[in-house]
This record gives sequence, structure tokens and C-alpha cells, in this order.
Amino acid sequence: MSIAIHKLADVITSHSWSADKKSVALCPNNNEVHIYSRSGDGYDEIAHLAEHDQTVTGIDWAPKTNRLLTCSQDRNAYVWRYEQGNWKPTLVILRINRAATSCSWSPKENKFAVTSGAKIVSVCYFEVDNDWWVSKHIKKHKSTVLKVDWHPNNILIATASSDFKARVFSAYIKGVDDKPADTPFGSKLPFGECLAEYPSNGWVHSIRWSPSGNQLAFCSHDSTVTVVDLKNGAPGVQHVIKHANLPFVDLIWSGEDKVIAVGFDCNPTVFALTGGVWAFSKQLDEKTSGQQQKGGANRAAFNMFKAKVEVGQDTNVTTLETKHQNAITCIVGFGGPGGVREFSTSSLDGQLGIWKI
Repeated sequence: MSIAIHKLADVITSHSWSADKKSVALCPNNNEVHIYSRSGDGYDEIAHLAEHDQTVTGIDWAPKTNRLLTCSQDRNAYVWRYEQGNWKPTLVILRINRAATSCSWSPKENKFAVTSGAKIVSVCYFEVDNDWWVSKHIKKHKSTVLKVDWHPNNILIATASSDFKARVFSAYIKGVDDKPADTPFGSKLPFGECLAEYPSNGWVHSIRWSPSGNQLAFCSHDSTVTVVDLKNGAPGVQHVIKHANLPFVDLIWSGEDKVIAVGFDCNPTVFALTGGVWAFSKQLDEKTSGQQQKGGANRAAFNMFKAKVEVGQDTNVTTLETKHQNAITCIVGFGGPGGVREFSTSSLDGQLGIWKI
């Protein structure tokens, strides 16, 4: 395992990579998006996008069409095209009355989904006749929708919500999508149909489909990771993995038998399927594995948040034994033969970490 850490901002809340992995777009916890390009062993800023009025909450860079999708607390989304050396924005009217919280392109990049505090997921597609992006709403959540992920078939979406539930919906749009093939949830998939609900004991922070689309993983604020096996049809078999440390807020799949989760523990954690059982495998910040086993870094992370709450300042914060010095808020995997071989993390300490497994 090799780890490269780059300090690119005071705080990073979200990031996404270009198709060639040479450029990264990130939000430094304000209304701007900064784009950096690899230069030697570091990164140089090459673009500064400031179209949003409030804090940017989600970024997704489409690898095939090279379009950048952003959403914000200003309740808007933009699709950015790179033309003649500049990024040109197209406003997307989401028709929501609360902040957007995250966004994601579909696998075919002909649609995208934006989650929001309005208990709504806006599924957007391009209407050629009018030359604009149109949104349709999925409204069956009871609280803020925090994350969304697309199934590989370009039809199903999975959502993570603060109403303590993960859900699967149909995002099939007639005239945009081909007739859907059979899925674990059937073949009749009218738009907005709630196909499954999976309860949790805390806010569901993030959710991801496995590369095959036959499994679903989500992490919750009760320090659990849940894997749903759909190989034999819906609603599937749930495997709840309890974790002793701080909660996770994002995760990715590394193949079909491993999940890497990140969050308030500041250390990427692997959960693996062994002998038919999902369980904790290891933490990837190898230098501190001994301290982590003894609870040292976890205790330091706890003390950091405790000092902020009780003292109201960072002067009493102990330096953590991990590479990241604050909560990891975003993880992005780089595909390769047999699964993820590299991934990146960004955190509230303003650092971007690139991990090579």
C-alpha cells in the first residue's frame, strides 16, 4: 500500500476525477469549484468555477462526455462543458425548495440524479427539442435524501436518507431509456416506483451498488455497514456489519467481495466477504494499525470532536495518528482488472489522499 497526500485547501467536502485521472475537481466548502491538474508530484490549479451562489454539495465528472455536474445549497445544478479552453455552465432547474445535497451521472451519462433536503430526488434528462435539461421528481422519502447511486443498468437508483432508510427506485424514463431488461425487482419499472426499503438504526449516509449490480451496500450513523445480496431476487438477504469505532459517511466497492468505508474515524476501513460471512477485515492506514487495534487513533479522533464541542476551539486537539487529520467525507474508486486498485479520499483537513492497493 502506497499513500500520497496533497494539501489542496483548508477544507474539502467533495471531489471527482476526469476520465484520465490527471485532473480533479473539488469544493473547498464554499460556492466555488476548483479544478487541479497533475504537475510532477503535485497539483496546480487550472480552473476556478464560481457560478453557484451558496456552498457546493456535490460534484460528478462524467468520464465519457467530459461534462462536469455540480449541485449546491442554492437549490440549483449546473452541467459544465469544456469549450475553447473554458468551462461553460448550463443551469438545470431542479424545482426544489431546499438545498441539493449530492449528484450523480447515470452510467450512460444521458441522465443524472440530484438529491435534496426537500425529500426529493430530481432525475434529469436532456430534452433535445427545447435544448434544456428537464427534471422529474421521486417524492417517497420522509426526510432529507443524502446520497444516490445508479445501478449499472442505467434504470435503477438507490438512495440514502436521513429518515433511517435506504431505498431502491425505478428511474426509467420512456423515450430516453431502452425497455428495461429483467432485474431482481422485475421488468415492469414505472418511473418513481419504490421497489425496496431497507431500515437502519441511524441516518443512512451513503449507498453504492456493487460492480455487477447484484449487491447493495450502505453505511449508517449507528456505525454499521449493511450489504444486501440480491443474487436470488428482491428484497434480498441483508448482512449487517457492526463496527466498534466512529460512523462512516461514504463507501465504495472493491470487487464483489470487499467494501471500503470512510468517515469520522479518519482511516479507510475494509469489510470483506469470507466464507459466506461479511465482517471487518482491516484498516488501510498501515502505519497506525497497532494504535488502531488498541483504540489509540479512535480515541484521539473522539477527543478532537469532544474538544470542539466543549471548548469551542481547536487548540486542544491532539494530532491524530492517521494521514487524514479530520473526518473523511468522500471516497472515489479507480477501476481496474479485478476491481478497484486505487482510490482517493478527501477530508475536512483539506487533504486529498491517493491510495494504491
